Parts: sequence; structure tokens; C-alpha cells
Amino acid sequence: MSYWNTRGLRGSALEDLINFTNEFYRQRGLALFQKIPTPITPVEVNNKKRTITLAYFGQQSTVDYMGVVQGIAVCFDAKETSLKSLPIQNIHPHQIQFMKDFQKQNGISFLLVHFSAIDSFYFLPFETLEQYWIASQKGGRKSIPFDAFEQKYCIIQKNGILQYLEAINTYLSR
Repeated sequence: MSYWNTRGLRGSALEDLINFTNEFYRQRGLALFQKIPTPITPVEVNNKKRTITLAYFGQQSTVDYMGVVQGIAVCFDAKETSLKSLPIQNIHPHQIQFMKDFQKQNGISFLLVHFSAIDSFYFLPFETLEQYWIASQKGGRKSIPFDAFEQKYCIIQKNGILQYLEAINTYLSR
């Protein structure tokens, strides 16, 4: 049983940025994305502040976002790291399986990764993620190095919008 505590707010600035971007895309008819909530069961509540201070995850979640871009099904998970690599322990087996199954249905699965130390964002295709995942399960490297994030998939932030649809377009045109 997993528990949520104040560490559960990590990545909330990234999530806010993605949510703002998704609303921008929706308003312009470019894409429609839904944030997939992680189901929790509260254990301790601070009634004065009206906040949950301790909870457990009721079930495993899939990915952070699902939606459609011009008729193409897309799912992705947002990850943030202060390192020069993305620890594979931040990605759970059920997420890998869901993204793999999503790809089998002709959808696009990826990670949107924020390297906070250098304030840069990248699109990591599922195929690359899966290669590192499999290698780590066989005793290989336990993180995805920054060098594995291709420059062509660098996501520009412009006027508060993460231009990740451009990375999806680059991916589709390969």
C-alpha cells in the first residue's frame, strides 16, 4: 500500500504548466487532453486548513494525461528531475505496461520530462523509454541519461506555453 504525504506535491508547478498549455490547445481546437487523477483515500485530514495530510493510493494510476491531437490518441506522463538523468525508479511497471498497450492500439505514448537544473523540457518517445526500462530490468543502467534525450525533441516554452505538439509532430514525421 502506497502512501501520499507532503511529497505528493512534487511536480505541481510542472503539472500547472502542462494544464495551462492543455487549456491553450483546447481553446484553439488543436488538441484535447484530460488530467487523469490519482485515486487516493484520505487517512488524516487537517480540518482547520481543509487539507489531506496523509492518504494512501486506492489503486494504481496509469499516466498523467490522455487525449487526442487531430484524431490521434495520445497519452503521456510528466516527470521532473533535478539530476542530469531520469531515474527509472520514477517510472512504475504498470505505467510501462499501460503505455505499451496504448501503443499497440496505434496511440502515441511518451514522457514529458523537465530537467529542472537546466530548466529544459523534452519529449521522450515510449520506444526509447522501453529500451532503458528493459535494460534496467536486466541489471543495466538504472537511469536514462540526458544524452538519450534527442535535441529534435526539445520542447520550447514560449509565453508560458509548452510547445509539445511540435515534438509530437516531429515524432510523427520520422
